[in-house]
Amino acid sequence: MQLELKNINKSFDSKQVLKDISFTFEKGKIYGLLGRNGSGKTTLFNCLSGEMKADGGAAFFAGNGQRSALKPEHVGYVFTTPILPDFLTGYEFVKFYMDINREYIRSERTVDEYLELIEIDAEDRHRLIKGYSHGMKNKIQMLCFIISKPPVILLDEPLTSLDVVVALEIKKLLRDIKEDHFILFSTHILQLAADLSDEIVVLNDGVLEQIDNKLIGDPHFEERIISLLKDEHES
Repeated sequence: MQLELKNINKSFDSKQVLKDISFTFEKGKIYGLLGRNGSGKTTLFNCLSGEMKADGGAAFFAGNGQRSALKPEHVGYVFTTPILPDFLTGYEFVKFYMDINREYIRSERTVDEYLELIEIDAEDRHRLIKGYSHGMKNKIQMLCFIISKPPVILLDEPLTSLDVVVALEIKKLLRDIKEDHFILFSTHILQLAADLSDEIVVLNDGVLEQIDNKLIGDPHFEERIISLLKDEHES
């Protein structure tokens, strides 16, 4: 199956951030979306998730000769800054999330089994989320899409500010589940993209360009990326 973007564009006043973006993503791969700060990575994710309305274009699933529109319920979105109810415990939130998504859940796991999966210690499960570290909150966010299994997973700077152990746990988690999803994660960190991605795409000047993954690890890889991301006035 494929996720196809066709002529997606978005402007803010006179500035066109996304310029008729067309691109095809393959299921079962992790795509690293590289771009400089302010390049439009979050804007693209917001348009795909329904958080923001694009000015034009469409996204849809394609396969077996059929097409269907991408809808907000098809997307799991992990924000740079976790958005969780601080007044609930980790256990209470996961139970609530399971209850409201019961129709989408195929697993028979319990709340504790899900929390064990992302290595939230037993003594932390009944603490208020307000007291959780950034890494713990990020893992709870990611647990949401493990539970509901949306076909498209968008991660906006997912490993920013995480310690080494949590970052490794999340990388493993993404690799373990990728076969059943389209996973796109945005970053401005070149090494992270090279380490985690099956494919790398660059968002620059409002358009997407795929990088030949054979170049990953090549001595000239960084030079190629830097040349793509340079502003015209820097060249």
